[in-house]
Amino acid sequence: MADYVKVFNMENIVDICFYIDQDKILAIGDKINEICEYAEMSGYNWEALLNYYLENNAPELLDGLGTDPEAGMYAAYYDLSSENEKKAEKFAGIITHLVENEEELYSLVREHGDEIEWD
Repeated sequence: MADYVKVFNMENIVDICFYIDQDKILAIGDKINEICEYAEMSGYNWEALLNYYLENNAPELLDGLGTDPEAGMYAAYYDLSSENEKKAEKFAGIITHLVENEEELYSLVREHGDEIEWD
């Protein structure tokens, strides 16, 4: 898994941490902001973008998902269970896929940026 996204099991949750203060992620965020002026890519706007993506591509991952975005990180979590561990790994894989295929993110924002509930 990429160094900018990690999955951790903690006491009673499985946590997905997306570290958005890394150079590669910051550069992607800057490009997204160039495409859509409302998309200053803090943890809150990564949450908005990822929620929109999941709603349209993997809605099953939203079931039971909690979030805790910050300025420099997007964190999401599920209650700890084997099913939710699989969901967390799948979600982390989606984040990695989108970062490694950033043109997909740019196209999404160009085509649907006005439908995303930016912070």
